[in-house]
Amino acid sequence: MQRFLTQAKHFIRDEDGATMVEYALMLALIAVVCIVAVTAIGTGANGMFTSIANDL
Repeated sequence: MQRFLTQAKHFIRDEDGATMVEYALMLALIAVVCIVAVTAIGTGANGMFTSIANDL
C-alpha cells in the first residue's frame, strides 16, 4: 500500500506531461499565426499582381 501511495504522489508531482501539453499548445499557436500571415501575404501579393496586370 505504501508503494502505491508513493507512486501516486510521484505521478501527481510529475510535470512532464503538463510541459508536453504546453509545448503542443505553443506549437499549434505558432502554426495558426504562420498560416494567417501566409494567407495575408498571399492575398496582398495577388492584389498587387492583379493591379499590375490591369495596368499593362
